[in-house]
Amino acid sequence: MNPLTALRSDITRNATELMPIDRKPEFFKGGQLRVGIIGCGYVGLPLALRFAEAGHKVTGLDTDPRKVGMLNAGKSYIEHIPQNKIQQFVNSKHFGATNDFEKLKEADAILICVPTPLDERREPDLSYVEQTAVSIYPHLQKGQLVVLESTTYPGTTEELVLPILEKSGLRCPIAVGQEHENIAADFFLAFSPEREDPGNKQFGLAQIPKVVGGLNPPSGRAAQALYAQVVARVVPVSSTRAAEMAKLLENIFRCVNIALVNELKQLSLRMNIDIWEVIDAAATKPFGYMPFYPGPGLGGHCIPVDPYYLSWKAREYDFATRFIELAGEVNTAMPYHIVDAVANSLNNHKKSMKGSRILVLGVAYKKDVDDLRESPTLKIMQLLQQRGALLDYNDPYFPQLHKMRHYNYESMKSVPLSPQALGSYDAVIVATDHSSYDYAAIVDAAKLVIDTRNATRRVTRHREKIVLC
Repeated sequence: MNPLTALRSDITRNATELMPIDRKPEFFKGGQLRVGIIGCGYVGLPLALRFAEAGHKVTGLDTDPRKVGMLNAGKSYIEHIPQNKIQQFVNSKHFGATNDFEKLKEADAILICVPTPLDERREPDLSYVEQTAVSIYPHLQKGQLVVLESTTYPGTTEELVLPILEKSGLRCPIAVGQEHENIAADFFLAFSPEREDPGNKQFGLAQIPKVVGGLNPPSGRAAQALYAQVVARVVPVSSTRAAEMAKLLENIFRCVNIALVNELKQLSLRMNIDIWEVIDAAATKPFGYMPFYPGPGLGGHCIPVDPYYLSWKAREYDFATRFIELAGEVNTAMPYHIVDAVANSLNNHKKSMKGSRILVLGVAYKKDVDDLRESPTLKIMQLLQQRGALLDYNDPYFPQLHKMRHYNYESMKSVPLSPQALGSYDAVIVATDHSSYDYAAIVDAAKLVIDTRNATRRVTRHREKIVLC
């Protein structure tokens, strides 16, 4: 028997010896709750405001003093989150921010919304989750509910978070099945994956169903009761592992299908076929097909990262996730494909990459958001500079760039657009198709447009200037 299995068996066997607690899962169904949310970024802040909107008292915890100060002043640092909404809940005392983790003692529920990036070897970096659990356990109180929302591999909640929290001296047994419906626990622990889509105006947090898996049945019921107050539908699953896997499946599904169309795009270019026309035609089929679109590579906080979490974990079980790894290879290669296309297009205009002036339009990972996380544009810019290009960028959401985990463009500022400016560059690359760009005017003024998003599809003039790639 491996150590983890032995630990589970021991915990479950001794669960009945625990003293029952006064607070039952049903406690989280009603009344004004005190909710602590750790991590006030693109996931944590919308969640905090949603709980405040539902009438609960919310404390946002973040280690960044700048964010804490801005939030308490009623200011927003995320484009799609309106400042007046934060101000409203700060003024009504339903929301406040702090970097003092001792405040967690006052919470009924603690939700963890911290980053789960990859390290330099593209392996899971759970240091933020681990450090958060270490920060929680000295303040953990009997009857509290702790929920991990950060995307991760199956087993993280019970293998990493639980042992750290139990250093508090409180216990939460691992148990699955109806026979454990009334198992005793000192605190509740669950996993409920975030499904935040920054900038999505069709599906807000309240409309997106919430998957919830508890470490044991009471924990699951407690988390379901909590989230039922802020979302339209809660979807319970049998365990934290099932909930962790569900989130990975959602994003791996997208990753694999995007890799498919990215590969078909490159084939279609060689065959002189318009892949976007093909996708639109296929999308008219009312069953058995869902459209995915090619681009310069994957971006955002989930899709470029999550598949690697599962493929890394799968190696523990002597299992090769070949589809996932192949999709990763295809998508990771896209920025290189784009830069090769730029070089070939410049060559056709009797220009070399080295010394050419290139303007990149859009650095955000997708249109109309102020989100740089894993943006493929950053890799494209790095590759262009390595090949000697003289680089500028424009993005209405990023007047200035800053130092990031893998890139340092902090000296670069967004350049203003004008016909004269556009005409001064040897090539203009449409890397992110922001709605605010006038693509007809861009094509009119530019010498050469490399379009990675099919953003110029409605432009009829000067098609000879446009290269789709």
